[in-house]
Amino acid sequence: MLDLYSQHKVNPLDTPIEFLKGVGPMRAELLRTELGIRFYGDLLLYFPFRHIDRSQFYAISEIDANAAMVQVKGRFIRIDAIGKQRATRMVGAFQDEQGAIMEVAWFRSLTWIKQSIKLNTDYVLFGKPGLFNGKLQMTHPEIELLENFNKPLKGGLEGVYNTTEKLKARKIDSRVIRKLMETLLPLVIKSIPETLPGYIRKRQKLQPKQWSLKEIHFPENMESLAQAKHSLKFEELFYVQMRLMSIKAKRNKEIPGQVLSAVGEHFNNFYTNHLPFELTNAQKRVIKEIRKDMGTGKQLNRLLQGDVGSGKTVVALLCALIAIDNGFQAAIMAPTEILATQHYETIFDLLSEMHINVALLTGSSKTAYRKKLHANLENGQIHILIGTHALIEDKVKFNNLGFVVIDEQHRFGVAQRSKLWRKNAIPPHILVMTATPIPRTLAMTVYGDLDVSVIDELPPGRKPIKTVHRRDNHRLQVFGFMKDEIKKGRQVYVVYPLIEESETLDYKDLMDGYESITRAFSNESYQVSIVHGKMKPEAKDFEMKRFAEGKCQIMVATTVIEVGVNVPNASVMVIESSERFGLSQLHQLRGRVGRGADQSYCILMTGNKLSNEGRKRIQTMCETNDGFRIAEVDLKLRGPGDLMGTQQSGIMEFHIADIVKDAELLQQARIEAEYIYSNDAELAHEQLLIVRHQLTSLMKKRPNWGRIS
Repeated sequence: MLDLYSQHKVNPLDTPIEFLKGVGPMRAELLRTELGIRFYGDLLLYFPFRHIDRSQFYAISEIDANAAMVQVKGRFIRIDAIGKQRATRMVGAFQDEQGAIMEVAWFRSLTWIKQSIKLNTDYVLFGKPGLFNGKLQMTHPEIELLENFNKPLKGGLEGVYNTTEKLKARKIDSRVIRKLMETLLPLVIKSIPETLPGYIRKRQKLQPKQWSLKEIHFPENMESLAQAKHSLKFEELFYVQMRLMSIKAKRNKEIPGQVLSAVGEHFNNFYTNHLPFELTNAQKRVIKEIRKDMGTGKQLNRLLQGDVGSGKTVVALLCALIAIDNGFQAAIMAPTEILATQHYETIFDLLSEMHINVALLTGSSKTAYRKKLHANLENGQIHILIGTHALIEDKVKFNNLGFVVIDEQHRFGVAQRSKLWRKNAIPPHILVMTATPIPRTLAMTVYGDLDVSVIDELPPGRKPIKTVHRRDNHRLQVFGFMKDEIKKGRQVYVVYPLIEESETLDYKDLMDGYESITRAFSNESYQVSIVHGKMKPEAKDFEMKRFAEGKCQIMVATTVIEVGVNVPNASVMVIESSERFGLSQLHQLRGRVGRGADQSYCILMTGNKLSNEGRKRIQTMCETNDGFRIAEVDLKLRGPGDLMGTQQSGIMEFHIADIVKDAELLQQARIEAEYIYSNDAELAHEQLLIVRHQLTSLMKKRPNWGRIS
């Protein structure tokens, strides 16, 4: 079959993995489903996650029974079966060159041991030593013939490959993958093309691709391993940047945008007569950046970052007014009904004295209301539509959609966003917003195809929120502080991570907390509300409205109030079991207070025992209010995929690079990619033909979600 397959002159890297000696159909299916390895090229790019030093051999007399892993050369001089039936085990006597003897024991695969291991033959054993009945013993070590250990591909360092429980159960462990790699490498090494121009390799001090791939799997020494890693990481990060820039260049070239160049009556009237506060310099700068993009005739695709309370909504509104001045409609999509309703109420109030029709559409909107809304939207009477996922329904048709804002955009899948993007014959301009500050390295990889604007300035008069850490045994003092703030006329949030008691998680839940607070704040001076995700929308809205109107002093809630609640009079945020929250979520919750002119406080409650990571999160929150600094720490603690849900983008699937540890290398890769696109966006120069070929190959493997930001 292999000869028949090879007659078609297919690139060896594209050969299905079942054709590799030692794989076969059954193993191939497991490798496909468990590790995503379908072809020779996939296996080649399945890199070891660490390397162990196999250069040192121990004499048996030198081995410490408490050592982690040791390696020894010698021969089996005896192997016996001990015990009967299920209790049978194999025990061998292994003798080194000095004549010292160590016991080796096996409790499974006994038939294979009996048939395969030969007496008085040179072997290498690698495993964890221990003591049994006072004797040195090694159980189920890795065993290899000395002559195989000394093969050319072998070196002092040995790669360790990740596997899964299902693979291990079918006896496909790291050792088996390493043996498959030994078989594979000689078959494909000469077919591996160079993928970087010589001038980049020279400038970045990179090794050739073939050498790097051989060394990552079978390194000669630590120095060559480091060089191989550096070269392969750079190449991977470089092509991430090239792919993103290619998406952006193609979008700018092929996808037209409406020319929204006029800044007319609606914008000027609102800005001059109805804007209730002075914009910050950062807000003015961002509006200019967006205005410029909207007038170019190319589709706007911009990410707007701004910390909690920085004024992103007003920026979005002013840009929506530009669209309206040019005869277009605008849409604002938010991930929750609470946030959508908050946007609607804010914008409706701001535009109340102007002749602009603003509408709200959510999952709770009634049928009769929807019918009227659909008609008014299609005939152009609705200028701004604000809503949730309901906006992407097929029934929702615009008269002339020109500008779309997607808030907290990482909470939407790209396929969901694409539906809104298709609501107009000529794609609308897209502004995606996030209040979760994105570290620079993450922005360069996940959002590298977008233009980025940052509101890095809070409105004047805002006082930094004071954040403190208190343990459960300080609860009475915390209650006393809450009462003092309430006496001043302030209000308090108390947030819990759970709705009802869990048998497996040892921390406070919402219902228990609500009962304890109503007991502590029981007299007529205090009113306590409760809000959580399992409540009916009407009940939730009623409680939130009570709190917003100052009719109750304490709101006990789950993280449902993370976004979308704006109560300037609330000055205290108490977060129970705060060690259970991620840094990003803690920062979002803290942003619910500090919205008025009064000093605000965030109290992080924890149990007495904290993990190192939990302690780091709490310490970071107490030390800074800077969302970008918090995001950098969060990225290091949690990793990029978990932080932003970025697995959906396909960009974060790195083989070897790590955007946290390799931030400096990412910056260098970005510089090289930017230089290429600024000088030769078509990649037409002879030196860049290999880049164009590799980029084309990579682009075929991924959907072009970048068209919808």
